[in-house]
Amino acid sequence: MRDFTPLQLQQLQEKGIHPETVAQQLKRFKNGFPTLKLRRAALVGDGIVKISDNEKRDFIQLFEKQQDQLHLLKFVPASGAATRMFKFLHQFLQEFDPSLESINSFINRKDARDLFTFFVGVEKLPFYNYVIAALKKEHGNWQQMTDREKKERFVRKMLYSKEFNYSAMPKGLVPFHGYKNHTATAFEEHLYEAAGYAASQGEAYLHFTIAPDFKDMFTQEFERIEELVERKTGKNFEISYSYQKPSTDTIAVDMNNQPIVDDQGHLFFRPAGHGALLDNLNDQEADIIFIKNIDNVTIRSMCPEIEDYKKMLAGMLLQLQQQTFYYLRQLDQENPSDKMLKEMEDFVTNKLNATLPRDYGKYRTTFQLEAIRDRLNRPLRVCGMVENEGEPGGGPFWVTNQYGEDSLQIVESAQVDKDDHRQRHIAANCTHFNPVDLVCGVRDYKGNKFNLHDYRDLDTGFITYKTNKGNKLKAQELPGLWNGAMAHWNTVFVEVPLVTFNPVKNVNDLLKPAHQA
Repeated sequence: MRDFTPLQLQQLQEKGIHPETVAQQLKRFKNGFPTLKLRRAALVGDGIVKISDNEKRDFIQLFEKQQDQLHLLKFVPASGAATRMFKFLHQFLQEFDPSLESINSFINRKDARDLFTFFVGVEKLPFYNYVIAALKKEHGNWQQMTDREKKERFVRKMLYSKEFNYSAMPKGLVPFHGYKNHTATAFEEHLYEAAGYAASQGEAYLHFTIAPDFKDMFTQEFERIEELVERKTGKNFEISYSYQKPSTDTIAVDMNNQPIVDDQGHLFFRPAGHGALLDNLNDQEADIIFIKNIDNVTIRSMCPEIEDYKKMLAGMLLQLQQQTFYYLRQLDQENPSDKMLKEMEDFVTNKLNATLPRDYGKYRTTFQLEAIRDRLNRPLRVCGMVENEGEPGGGPFWVTNQYGEDSLQIVESAQVDKDDHRQRHIAANCTHFNPVDLVCGVRDYKGNKFNLHDYRDLDTGFITYKTNKGNKLKAQELPGLWNGAMAHWNTVFVEVPLVTFNPVKNVNDLLKPAHQA
């Protein structure tokens, strides 16, 4: 193990990181992470379930029947700033000189298609009228300004001024939708949506993971809209927040795999990606947890359809969970008959899409029952999957572990061996995409919370390359929250329509129909 200075040991203690954890991370930098072994892409009928209209109705009814007896929670990762939404606009301000060329000339010279789309649709953005009104108040000669001056000042006002400052805002607090008399943030839209499926006995519980610096802003936004949203939905809202824990940060190294130490002698740590949120998820108290990203919302007129698909996924989870719990209670009471054992085996392999040990058929009955129990008694997630239309992110695959056993996993491109032609070919055959649309059962059949850390695969982290003060460095990300952090959960993939997936990665996404009220 590396020898740490007394100052560094104190630093580790304050962050809640064990020295052995850092030693393991340093070893990972030297040895790397193993890539996943893709067996094949999960397809409809082979790892992805397609639900009929009748089944959809039945699942919705099952969920609605039990909804008020369940503690429900919507869990929303929301720590990201909106900076990336406006990346092309930052570049525009850095490179455009209104005294030298027109906007059109700049767009043509740079082939700036995003910028072209932005200015064509700018009046449809929910904050357009507010920014324009502020500019007219600030500039008495606004009407006399040239088109290029107006556009350049509009962008600068929107991104950097004290009134708006969208560039430095959390994405969840940027106005997403403009209604007749009201502008709604993504945060607000999550409340309206949650009222439809994450409420029980009139109470809707939402948990947002945010950056500490944004806590006051989120609190103020909730205070601003609470009365309105509760009156319109007829629900009371309980909002809680948490931050990525310092104990989940990972050490950074230089290109020679040596820990980076600052001028005061402290080790340099970085946040470890969304996999760090497993700690936050593990802290939650709920029977069923819905997970959805902060930027994946839509206008309220589309909410009923989206709510139905959330209820469908939750109903499917309840049905699978109830059958799982029944089998586990049977195993507690007596040794099942051969017929019951076969029924359990079929459920594990055909309904949970899980794999029993390779030599399971050679086991004595006692060991077979232990294997069945181990396979059943795990957290359960039902994940919506949409058809892939070229969005970046993870997809559903059958993955083979070191024991030759296959399981369903959500795999990011960084986890695929790019040097292996066969692996690249399998990855290219992926037909569906993970929109982060998860419904999770995190209690066992006795009502106890699972310790979610017991079901992650630490070998599925990965190394990234960053810069700090102009110097290259290597960083390390923990297994992604819906990737390796849930590797050993029971997993069911379900096809859902594209209408359920409306992310805002770029400000121009707000011009799409799903965001135009």
